[in-house]
Amino acid sequence: MLLERHTLVSRPDLAASADLVGRRSWPPFILHSDVRNWRSLFTEFAGFQILFLEPPDVLVAVGHTVPMAWAGTVEDLPPTINAILDRARSSLVPNTLVALGAIVAPEHRGRGHSERLVRAMRDLAAEHKFGAFLAPVRPTAKSERARMPMEEYARLTRADGAPFDPWIRVHWKLGAVVLAVAPSTLTVEGPVAEWERWTGLSFPESGDYEVPGALQPVRIDRVLDRGRYDEPNVWMRHEVAGEERALQSSGSSEGEQRMD
Repeated sequence: MLLERHTLVSRPDLAASADLVGRRSWPPFILHSDVRNWRSLFTEFAGFQILFLEPPDVLVAVGHTVPMAWAGTVEDLPPTINAILDRARSSLVPNTLVALGAIVAPEHRGRGHSERLVRAMRDLAAEHKFGAFLAPVRPTAKSERARMPMEEYARLTRADGAPFDPWIRVHWKLGAVVLAVAPSTLTVEGPVAEWERWTGLSFPESGDYEVPGALQPVRIDRVLDRGRYDEPNVWMRHEVAGEERALQSSGSSEGEQRMD
């Protein structure tokens, strides 16, 4: 299979198409999250947005990443997508690549492109001589067990010992290890009527509701007329050639970080 790898630096004309791939793939309610500065991926960090094309110009998949400084500890992992983007925008000497999305266009799924995207992200980290490649993984099958705590879900395995979740398993097969659970990488909050519009469901009473695509229940408060969803992810770390040297030599104090 012939695939061309580009970034938005070499193909800025595909920015709108790359954005559309994401909008077609995320659950609709996610598009109303509290994430700020997502557009910076298409401007400040264009060189870190991976595009897979099938000739002549068919956009197959998009990999969103940003560079940031990281001290190499669980305690220094940013808790939210906003915090990752803020860290990326303030890092003078980034030493780590962070994946924010590996998205295959719906009509091109089932052909191994997700794994190719992860490999390409890891290669990009190596090309920039970064010491680590991290991913706050969004487990694809977690919505089927929405009421199970993410900490418990992330430990589920198949009979062969491989992780139960397909997306965690893709990273695991490529050598990644689980670092920690991020309990709320983004938040979606809005009036009940909006939640009903986003999901096509009815929420007649206050309580926790399972929603297609949600990794844990959405909490509905009819008295306050609010619905809230907090998205849990699983931090995973991939090996990158020379990572220990790179992490130690980077100088990861946040006080000296800036990248504009």
